[in-house]
Parts: sequence; structure tokens; C-alpha cells
Amino acid sequence: MGAWDSGPFDNDSAADWCGDLDDAGPDERAGMVRQALLSAADSRDCLDASEGGEAMAAIAIVAAECCGGPPVTSVYAPDFLLEGGKIGLSDDLVPLALRALDRVLGEDSELWQLWEEADGGRSLLAEVEPLRAALGRGAAG
Repeated sequence: MGAWDSGPFDNDSAADWCGDLDDAGPDERAGMVRQALLSAADSRDCLDASEGGEAMAAIAIVAAECCGGPPVTSVYAPDFLLEGGKIGLSDDLVPLALRALDRVLGEDSELWQLWEEADGGRSLLAEVEPLRAALGRGAAG
């Protein structure tokens, strides 16, 4: 997996997934977000970096749209979101996004292992902190 920064959209897997999300019809997008979260949250084996990267992008989108989290501003995010569009996600994705986030940051996650080797995970954790805070507020409300 090529990564150029630690943001949720800053790797090849996330950028490719966001391109697919952008190309999908509006009625398909919520399902794609849900599937990316489920793939990570329900993974029983070591979560590979590409699934983790896709999940991180989906987590950031849920945090922004459902919880007032950090806005989606990365040039690698789907264009329709950068133009102010919404997917129309349901709030039931918030607990799923939290589960997926826990899985991505778990010991049995290749994405976490790569960041842990690079800088002890500090860069990734700095990106995740505001997402987790927003999702936590969304889950409590």
C-alpha cells in the first residue's frame, strides 16, 4: 500500500475507494460506506492494509456527515463531498464506524502495524483522535 501521509484519505487504497465512491450512483454510496466499515469491523483474520485504508476513509466520511467531525477536505476524497455534497448516511453507521476504527487500530491490523513501525503509530493516532471524538459524541447523542 502506498501512503504519502497519515490522513484517512492519504493512501492508495483509500484514494482508489474514494474514486469508486465518486463514480457510484447516489443510491449506491451509503451501501459502499457500510460495506467498507463491515469489512473491517467483522474481519476475523489479520486486517490487511488495503481494507484498513478503505475503512479509514469511510470512518472519516461518517464522522463528518453524521457527527459534525472534521470536514472532508482532502483532494483525494470523493469530488462530490468536496463540492458540498452528502451521501445521506444513517446514524446507525456511527457505532459500526467505531467498531471498524477499533479494528483498524488493533494489534491484528496491517495498517496499524505499518504505522507503528514507522513512528510508533503517533501520526495515525493524531489523525484518528478527532474522528474518534466526533464518533463518540455521535454515539452518545
